[in-house]
Amino acid sequence: MSELPEIGKISPEIFNELIYPRLGAKSEAVLVGPQHGVDVGIVEIGDKVVALTTDPVFIVPEYGWERAAWFAVHILVSDAVTCGLKPEFLSIDLNLPMEMTKEQLEIMWNTIHQECDKLGISIICGHTARYENCHYPMVGGATVISVGEKDEYVTPKLARVGDKIIITKGPAIEATGIFATMFPKLIEERFGFEFSQKAQQIFYKMSVVEDALTAVSVGVREEGVSAMHDATECGIWGGLYEIAQAAGLGTQIEKERIVMEDCVQEICEVFGIDPYVSISEGTLIIACREHKAPEVVKALSQKGIKSSVVGELTKPEEGMVLIERGKEKRLKHPIVDPFWKAFYSALKKVKKS
Repeated sequence: MSELPEIGKISPEIFNELIYPRLGAKSEAVLVGPQHGVDVGIVEIGDKVVALTTDPVFIVPEYGWERAAWFAVHILVSDAVTCGLKPEFLSIDLNLPMEMTKEQLEIMWNTIHQECDKLGISIICGHTARYENCHYPMVGGATVISVGEKDEYVTPKLARVGDKIIITKGPAIEATGIFATMFPKLIEERFGFEFSQKAQQIFYKMSVVEDALTAVSVGVREEGVSAMHDATECGIWGGLYEIAQAAGLGTQIEKERIVMEDCVQEICEVFGIDPYVSISEGTLIIACREHKAPEVVKALSQKGIKSSVVGELTKPEEGMVLIERGKEKRLKHPIVDPFWKAFYSALKKVKKS
C-alpha cells in the first residue's frame, strides 16, 4: 500500500486504495461522485441537479484578517464553480482556536459576509465555537452548494478527444501571492519597492470564480466548456494530469504556450521552486470543444484575465505528453508540492533574523 505524504493532499493511489472503495450507501441520484481530480459532487433531485463541494476553512492571520477571510471564501467557491454552475448557498463550521478574540472574529466574519454577498451566496447554516487543540490555518470546514439544470453542469467525463485545453493566469499564482504577502521586505530587497507592491497584488488573483463563470458564459458541453479544474496543490502539471485522468483520456501540452503573470518567475527562483509544480489557486484549467476555444479566450481577455490554448485532450493510449522546447516527454504527476517546504523554511529564516 502507498504511504501518506509528509504534508498536503493524499496521492491518487491512497485515494483509490482507501477512500474510493468505501463511499457509504449507493444511490442512483449521484451523477458525479468522489473522484481524484474532480472538485464537485453532483446529485439529481427532481428535475434539477445540486452540486456540492467541501473544503477546510483556511485562515492565516499573518495575511491580515480581511485578506485571510477573502482567501478562505475564494478557496471554497473556486472549487464549486468548476462544475459550471453558479454557487448559491454556503454551510460553514468554524472550530476556532482559543486565542481568537471577538474583534478578530468580527473582522473575519464581516469579510466572509461581504464576499458572499458580492458573489450572490446565502449562508444557510453552520456552527461556531472555540475549542482546545484547534489551530490556524485549518479552523473548520464548509460546503458550497449550487443548483442548476441537468444539462448545465460540466465534469471531466463530458470531455472528449480533440477538446482544447485552456489555462488561465499561468503557474504558481498562489505560491507567488503568498510569498509576496508574507515576505514583502525580502522581495523588496531583491527587486525593489514597485516590484514588491505589484507582486502583492497577485494575492487577489487567487480565485477562479470569475474565470470559470466567464468561460461557461460562452456555452457548455457541445457549445463550449466540457470540464474545468483549478490547479491547486502540485500546480499546473498536477492539475493537467488530474483532469485528463478523470476524463479517462491522454493529453498533449506545449509548455511555451502557457501564459505567466509578471513577478512569478523571479519570486519562484528566489524561493527555489519550480512554478509549474507549485500550488496555484487562481489558475483554471479548462477543457473546451475546439470550435469554441477562441471565443472562450476572447471572453476571458475582455474580463482582463490572461489565458491561452496550450494543447488538447488525446486518446488514452497516447498518454500524458508534455512538449518543451520542441521535445516530447512524459507528463508526470508531481505528487509532492514544493511550496510548503520552501514556505516553512523561509518562515524559520525570517523568525531567526
